[in-house]
Amino acid sequence: MTKTALVLRHVHFEDLGSFALPIRQAGYDVRYTDVGDPDFPPGDPHDPDLLIVLGGPIGVYEEKLYPFLVPERAFIAARLEARRPLLGLCLGAQLIAAASGARVFPSGVKEIGFKPVFLTAAGGESPLRHLEGTPVLHWHGDTYSLPAGAVNLASSDLVEQQAFAIGRDILGLQFHPEADCGERFERWLVGHAAELAGAGIDVNALRRDARAYGPALREASERMIREWLSALDGRR
Repeated sequence: MTKTALVLRHVHFEDLGSFALPIRQAGYDVRYTDVGDPDFPPGDPHDPDLLIVLGGPIGVYEEKLYPFLVPERAFIAARLEARRPLLGLCLGAQLIAAASGARVFPSGVKEIGFKPVFLTAAGGESPLRHLEGTPVLHWHGDTYSLPAGAVNLASSDLVEQQAFAIGRDILGLQFHPEADCGERFERWLVGHAAELAGAGIDVNALRRDARAYGPALREASERMIREWLSALDGRR
């Protein structure tokens, strides 16, 4: 029987990236639903075998500006309550944290660029172990307090909370291991041009780093997501 993966997408170029192939190879039929779709988020949150919440350049706490965040957060909260498999990336991780009752807030820094994360003891025993020593893409200005019942898996030199797990089926990653750092990375640079300019980021340097670190990041990230998905299959 085909498994289903529902993907909540906030900006079109922030997609599954390097995670897409391993997820499909694990037997999932992937369906995207986008902000602005009439039924976003669609259906019953319990139905998909896997729910993935992607990133975006807004804050979880900006419901008055972006009202769709209210039903999206409720959708995620229902999923959390049922402890159904759930993966959040950047804004997605922050939405999971908020839906768990944790605080999401500006960190005071714009952490944009490639650098490794430092794994906690729990992180070193998790699928994130495949990322150890590999520069990953950071692209955020917000952070979160650790949700109740969650385990911190990683930190960086600037932001303590970089990844968490709630049980073994719920994973939140503040950074972007899924980012496709090949030619498609240009879409990130153009799509976030205003943010990059405001943060004083050297676009050419970021592009060079994507080319330098992208191949190793893709390989490590694919190993990480394959292991996580395999563990989900083992508990079906």
